[in-house]
Amino acid sequence: MTLFPLPSTSDSDGTPGTDEFATRAEQARALCLRLLTVRARTRAELEAQLTKRGYPDDVSAEVLDRLAQVGLVDDEDFAEQWVRSRRINAGKGKRALASELRNKGVDSEVIDAALADIDAGAERTRAEQLVRDKLRREKLGDPGDRDAENKVMRRLVGMLARRGYHQSMALDVVTTELANERERRTV
Repeated sequence: MTLFPLPSTSDSDGTPGTDEFATRAEQARALCLRLLTVRARTRAELEAQLTKRGYPDDVSAEVLDRLAQVGLVDDEDFAEQWVRSRRINAGKGKRALASELRNKGVDSEVIDAALADIDAGAERTRAEQLVRDKLRREKLGDPGDRDAENKVMRRLVGMLARRGYHQSMALDVVTTELANERERRTV
């Protein structure tokens, strides 16, 4: 079997030719579309995946610019959807949401705009709902058992803290809801 050399894809000066650039751009575009099929992604996430797979910066920039132009990559829209989804499904607070968006490469201005709709009252209401839901499944023990009550309080404050709620608000919400739940169970 005779092997023939592959045709050169570089120009006469040795730089990659337009055919190779177009092929790499098409491969990068296909990768981005595959990733976007799974879930929406930020520009920074897609750029990191392209870099990880060895695509040159100029190819990445061209592909990402085109995807942004046609509306498939939009960090503002991504941030709004992320905030809405994570607040409803995971009960996340503003701090946790901001941290998650920063980790995904979203700009600070976009994060601020996405979180602007969440006021302190709405955040407190969501925290109360989370605590109420958890308290209904908790075993509270006797009303005079301070150890059991402290254990439940630590567990609930920790849950809210992990979800990004401020400690002072979490402590206040848990104290109030714990008293309400004790009263509800005695009636």
